[in-house]
Amino acid sequence: MSKYGIAAVKTVELIRSYNKYSPREAWDIVTTVMFGYKSPSQKKGCPRNAFLGLCEEGIVKGVYPGEYTNSIKNKKYALKALDILKENPELVEDPKRLWWLTMEGKYKSHNGQMDVVIALFNNKLII
Repeated sequence: MSKYGIAAVKTVELIRSYNKYSPREAWDIVTTVMFGYKSPSQKKGCPRNAFLGLCEEGIVKGVYPGEYTNSIKNKKYALKALDILKENPELVEDPKRLWWLTMEGKYKSHNGQMDVVIALFNNKLII
């Protein structure tokens, strides 16, 4: 599992264990421990906003829906990738192809969004 996939799973575990952190607070705690305070990996927005976008929709187990991100694009990418994964679960083994399908063939590098979606999906943390 990738570093952002691990962060997503640990963030859900933190939220579910203590039930006092918002998804954003929990993500910041987990990524600070994993990567260091204000490190480039800790501050990276794409995986964080993909995670928060899924949380907003109330589809992450143990996380209440709410307003957690302003990122429209990363939320959209995560939701679309999740829909594709539900139809083609074998794509958990091919994040590049999942990203390509999510982007409908348009070239753009993924920045951890697929790692978050795949990790939550594989760990059965999606409702």
